[in-house]
Amino acid sequence: MDYQQTLDFLYSQLPMFQRIGAAAYKSNLDNTIALDNILGNLHKNYKSIHIAGTNGKGSVSNFISSILQTKGLKVGLYTSPHLKDFKERIRINGEKIPEKYVCDFVENYKNDFKNIKPSFFEMTFGMATKYFSDEKIDIAIFETGMGGRLDSTNIINPILSVITNIGYDHTAFLGNTLEKIAGEKAGIIKPNVPAIIGETQKEIKQIFIDKAKNKNSQIYFADDTFEAKNINYSAKGKIKLFLDVYKNKEAYINNLQCPLAGIYQTKNILTTLKIVELLNRSKFKIEKQHVIEGIENVITRTGIKGRWQVIAESPLTICDTAHNIDGAKEVVKQIKLTPHKTLHCVIGFVNDKNIESILKLLPKNAKYYFCKANIPRGLDENKLAEKANQLKLIGKAYSSVKNALINAQKIAKKDDLIFIGGSTFIVAEIIN
Repeated sequence: MDYQQTLDFLYSQLPMFQRIGAAAYKSNLDNTIALDNILGNLHKNYKSIHIAGTNGKGSVSNFISSILQTKGLKVGLYTSPHLKDFKERIRINGEKIPEKYVCDFVENYKNDFKNIKPSFFEMTFGMATKYFSDEKIDIAIFETGMGGRLDSTNIINPILSVITNIGYDHTAFLGNTLEKIAGEKAGIIKPNVPAIIGETQKEIKQIFIDKAKNKNSQIYFADDTFEAKNINYSAKGKIKLFLDVYKNKEAYINNLQCPLAGIYQTKNILTTLKIVELLNRSKFKIEKQHVIEGIENVITRTGIKGRWQVIAESPLTICDTAHNIDGAKEVVKQIKLTPHKTLHCVIGFVNDKNIESILKLLPKNAKYYFCKANIPRGLDENKLAEKANQLKLIGKAYSSVKNALINAQKIAKKDDLIFIGGSTFIVAEIIN
């Protein structure tokens, strides 16, 4: 099979949560373990860092990868979902896995897939563990897909377990309270492996402390050590985030510049710095300059996309993959900080989200262009428009993401702002 045929096989034969939802969810790690045994438990051949969380885990994964690359290490990075191409999920020092490797892996293990019947995510994780081992990387960063306890990546034994934060997302699978969701995410904490919690949330802090104690693991809260001050967001020229970082109440890094310009990235940066601190306790010898350069060059070093990303300048057009309540709150804050006359929102959602709570957060003084991502889980644009109009978000439905954006571009003036989001898959079609 060629590359496209291989992808067609993967998408059509193996259930994938991001496309079809609940049918892809597994209640155990049996398939992952079975496939891992066939591959030879290759994730044991290198050190790894495991990162979970409701929001920010992708950004933190890319930040730490970029910093370690700057240090001169060969870094494997496993993230999901992809925006443009499947190969984005598996990278080494920013370079995507080759098409030939994807094809060869599927061809070599196709009979095993038929016997085990792994999900798309289980199979892709197996592919990553083998590729990283074959390429003799120094360290891998594995981002969980959904949850933690039952996530395919949870068979690894990392040197650090990281949980960025807890919010309401995938509640049908992880639970409908922060406590239940935290319990699922805390499932990545391993015996005697240090755990980092990025954001202290009083109502669930004890859950992590108790879990770490049960596992005999040291636990650290990043915001106990690091603090961001003098946070500035430049929305003119090249959009950037600027901040001063304090460590244990003392100035640590002045005027740190981050090309991922969302204000919410400050939390992710502090989490990343705590990771660096603990890695240095393990004699990684990461210098402050590695941190500064790694964060400032995260886009070029890792290829991360879709985080408050500018895709056009006149009118200013920005996309963001935020797709849950907490993410929507941050996006609304960021829009308010971005100078504009009229706001145009190109939005769409998947059909298993609690969209009403998200819609209630969105600005009512904007023009809306409702659309559906080209995936089975996409919410019908007319149903979305009807629900939004009831909540006084005024706009029209369009047959595709492309048509919605074209119409927004026709109507918007040069001093307006076009925002594209609601779902990772809406953003994916625009970036494509």
